[in-house]
Amino acid sequence: MVVPELKAWRAARPHVVRVARSVKPQLVRALGAVKPPLVRAAGAVRPLVTRPSTAQFTAGAATLGLALAITVVTAAGPWDSTGQRTAERDWAASRERAGGADHGHVSGTSGKLPQPAPSAAAVLTGLGGSVGSVPSPTEKALADILGPLLDDASLGSERSAAVVDMTTGKRLYGKGEDDALTPASTTKIATAVAALTAAGADHRIATRAVLEPDTQEVVLVGGGDPTLTAREETAGNASLRTLADDTARALKARKLGEVTVSFDTSLYAGPTVHPIGPNANLAAVSALMTDEARLDDSSSGPADRSRDPAADAARKFADLLEDRGIKTKAPGPSKATGRAKALATVESPPLSALVERMLTSSDNDIAEALARQTALASGEPASFEGGATAIRKQLKKLGLPLEGTRFADGSGLDRADKLTADLLTALLAEAADPARPDLRPVLTGLPVAGFTGTLVKRYADQPGTGVVRAKTGTLTGVHTLAGTVVDSDGRLLAFAFLTSSDRPMDPTATQAALDRLASTLAGCGCD
Repeated sequence: MVVPELKAWRAARPHVVRVARSVKPQLVRALGAVKPPLVRAAGAVRPLVTRPSTAQFTAGAATLGLALAITVVTAAGPWDSTGQRTAERDWAASRERAGGADHGHVSGTSGKLPQPAPSAAAVLTGLGGSVGSVPSPTEKALADILGPLLDDASLGSERSAAVVDMTTGKRLYGKGEDDALTPASTTKIATAVAALTAAGADHRIATRAVLEPDTQEVVLVGGGDPTLTAREETAGNASLRTLADDTARALKARKLGEVTVSFDTSLYAGPTVHPIGPNANLAAVSALMTDEARLDDSSSGPADRSRDPAADAARKFADLLEDRGIKTKAPGPSKATGRAKALATVESPPLSALVERMLTSSDNDIAEALARQTALASGEPASFEGGATAIRKQLKKLGLPLEGTRFADGSGLDRADKLTADLLTALLAEAADPARPDLRPVLTGLPVAGFTGTLVKRYADQPGTGVVRAKTGTLTGVHTLAGTVVDSDGRLLAFAFLTSSDRPMDPTATQAALDRLASTLAGCGCD
């Protein structure tokens, strides 16, 4: 069966194909890396799923981009240097040939692209409101299969769960769904929805260089972009080198060959250090930094950080000006006046791309930056407290269930955060609303089980591989998982599982138990 190409997909296809072609080298590496888990998944699905394997794999293909691409024009943005998400986009682009159930070798430069195979029309209409004959799981069937799994002792002393039909918004299953528990990094789902609602998917964060009149003082003004990079390879991020190029050119046009460099971080308020204290998972939160203040060449994960990100960024900027023939004096803190003249500006990728990167890699620096962008757009101070207030304000505007919840930061590193499974599934359902395409990056940014981000090493030999998309959350004694899954009937579901323990637990066992819950939904023909 060949699925007719829908109008929305025809509009999006050129953008997807162009992105896929532009990242072909990373695609080759990514597809080579994911082949072994995909083969393992094929073996795992066969004995566990009662439906035909073709349906399961086509559901996975839809989950890896197509079902969402049909309801959104694009989800453009920079790509991670490891190839994360580029394999998914290449897969989506290949759908125009017919489908994606067969994962053997085909001709082409990589030799590893999926072969054409029939696609399931019901999956393709999952977000559009019309699902034809695709059934929704029944509440009793879900209770029968999820209940025993939630009784697993490895989940700790507290657990809550919710499953929602993404087409109708109806809750199909709940267990303690209104209990507010520590969400860890699943907090980032709330941060993403709030930031996109407040500032908009196309919003970009500017970093500026200005010249104070009647002086030789150049002020580097931070706008809160943690992805501003001083590296030669920008990976699509705003470049401090480009800012230095343009600034030097503007200074020479004014016949200024020597300047004093200052830096302005006044956009942010309150403490710069997170309540957990200095930590390899998060830099000091400053309106000005480069490469998330990392002291190594990493782009994600824990790393040693600069103690003064803004001063370091200013010193790098001054050095770059020196390299371009502008003499500089040692940088110091300052504040740009309203009379300062613009010299040059660089801008971050759009907020939609930052949201995707934050969710895929669980990037705490981007999360705290987005909380402050939400605060600025909401008229709140750009601080930990102001960001938390602004997130709640935006979610309340959307009419989401907030009773019992508490926000303390944007990243989920603070144990004072309290969310419910009901809220997390409501956030995901809101992001799937065809009337809210601006929120779609919340779904497209979710890690893919066994393939990308924080799920790349999970779901070995489980049917959820390639089908589950979910945000993980991990603190000592806290493990959470919230995301989407296409069941074996082709129905798109949102789920949230939160657990915590008052005694030491085996993190590996707890995460495996959570993965079994999501995988069970993937294998469910529960009508």
